[in-house]
Amino acid sequence: MKYMYTYDLMESVRNTNQWLGATARAFAAYPALAATSNPLVEWLGAWGEVTERTFSRMVAKPDWGIPSVQTGDGKDHIVQVQKVIERPFGDLIHFKVAGRKPMKRRVLLVAPMSGHYATLLRKTVMSLLPDCEVYTTDWHNARDIPVSEGKFDVEDYTLYLVDFMKHLGSDINVIAVCQPVPLTLAATAYLAELDPKAQPKTLTLIGGPVDPSAAPTEVTDFGHSVTMGQLEQTMIQRVGFKYAGVGRKVYPGLLQLASFISMNGQTHAEAFQNQIFRAAKGESSDHDKHNVFYDEYLAVMDMTAEFYLSTVERVFKNRDIARNEFTLNGHKVDISKITTVAVKTVEGEEDDISAPGQCKAALDLLTNLPDEKKAWHVEPGAGHYGIFAGGSWRNNIRPLVLDFIDANAGTAPAKPKVVAVNG
Repeated sequence: MKYMYTYDLMESVRNTNQWLGATARAFAAYPALAATSNPLVEWLGAWGEVTERTFSRMVAKPDWGIPSVQTGDGKDHIVQVQKVIERPFGDLIHFKVAGRKPMKRRVLLVAPMSGHYATLLRKTVMSLLPDCEVYTTDWHNARDIPVSEGKFDVEDYTLYLVDFMKHLGSDINVIAVCQPVPLTLAATAYLAELDPKAQPKTLTLIGGPVDPSAAPTEVTDFGHSVTMGQLEQTMIQRVGFKYAGVGRKVYPGLLQLASFISMNGQTHAEAFQNQIFRAAKGESSDHDKHNVFYDEYLAVMDMTAEFYLSTVERVFKNRDIARNEFTLNGHKVDISKITTVAVKTVEGEEDDISAPGQCKAALDLLTNLPDEKKAWHVEPGAGHYGIFAGGSWRNNIRPLVLDFIDANAGTAPAKPKVVAVNG
């Protein structure tokens, strides 16, 4: 079958490197070698430690690992990850804070499906939990989904969002991050026209390509420089025999990771070289800065071929959403039908993936939405990651988003009553 052996070969190379790292690490730990201090053996053990960890993380889905949350009662409450809706290609999950009454401010965080797992938003979830009831989309690795479950493209993705919003009710506040921004906008417009009572209260769009041509980047230039045929021939493979999705056409996670790393190859090479030296000196740990970042960064998932190809063709090449020509189940979605949902766009000044202007384009499509229900923020000095998970998010953007939700959804916490005391 086309490219199935290529998929297995790529996975075999990864597996071999993991094995080599484990072997080197075990050899360096051999008791007989401890009799004398040998820098070469120490370096070999460090190389093995870093290499084994690096290649093993590529096929492991990270845990959410959400710590306890402190609430108004001053106590720590554990967080339980509960599945609200289970679907073949993705679930709707709820981060339930045990022992806490449901919060009035309810948020659906739409996670990207662009190579990494939804756990990439772990810090975003953690920052929202003290003040919100948080739900998120949890997309599945395509190689674990049997071919019998059918296809999954941009329309299927959008319909998943429609169903999730309907289930959560009209008091939900939606925050979409990166890749799903244009599709979340389309899902909201679809509801606005066909099921207005199911519309969310607010919609916050963070760093997504509503109009990729508004501010070209290396990502958008790539989309225009290759044909769909070239993409299918070079990027698409069939899942190998080892996995439940055997035979399914996918854009492999390992291939995506190679693309991610190539964009900043020198930086990543130096990071791993420095980590090997730290490991050799005994200065590394499971939770040091390098491992915390790369344990998440290296964990990649396969995307269905039809989702990847339809995203490139319809969002980037044809600009269906930017031109307000997106169709869903044969129905033309009209973004101007959004008339009551307050919409805020957030962009990073230094974002080199979705540059400023790409996300703001959503506001221009909302021709029937009053100006007082529109908001736009560009975070000075922030890159792509920083606008949803870094210091810029925590210190500046998050408070602005919560204020926006409160102002438009009436979810501000009640102010404590002031009781006059007679002297």
